[in-house]
Amino acid sequence: MGKILVAYFSHSGNTKKIAEKISLVTGGDLFEIRAVNKYPEEYSKCTELARKELMENIKPQLAETFNSINDYDIIFLGYPVWWGTMPMPVFTFLERCKFDGKTIMPFCTHGGGGSGKSSDDIKKLCPRAEVMECLQIKETELAKADEMIRKWIKKV
Repeated sequence: MGKILVAYFSHSGNTKKIAEKISLVTGGDLFEIRAVNKYPEEYSKCTELARKELMENIKPQLAETFNSINDYDIIFLGYPVWWGTMPMPVFTFLERCKFDGKTIMPFCTHGGGGSGKSSDDIKKLCPRAEVMECLQIKETELAKADEMIRKWIKKV
């Protein structure tokens, strides 16, 4: 498969759990995408900030820069779906790294709206990467995640 990175952004912990499972299945290295300024724990405050960032195209500064993307062939990219796409720290991560010639395997957690336009956004930000089908895991399906991950990896 090549060298694998599992990069993810997680707020509630759901995406982190999926990223850890993918890392176990693939043997990939884990990297957590974190904004310098944490998002509020309270739901409505978090969604208000996320919406403002999206609407105003605010790219938050990341707590840690990832400089070794050239070492990897396949990048599993995880995120919760906020306002129909990825949280803005994921946009920051994708803009900072060069994904030319890489394979990106997106996976998302969501409350019922699916992956939204996140795959299209990844393709726009990484036009020289191969972006595979997104694994979409609804919050109510987390218990079935192991099976869903295995099927998805086999399929793509």
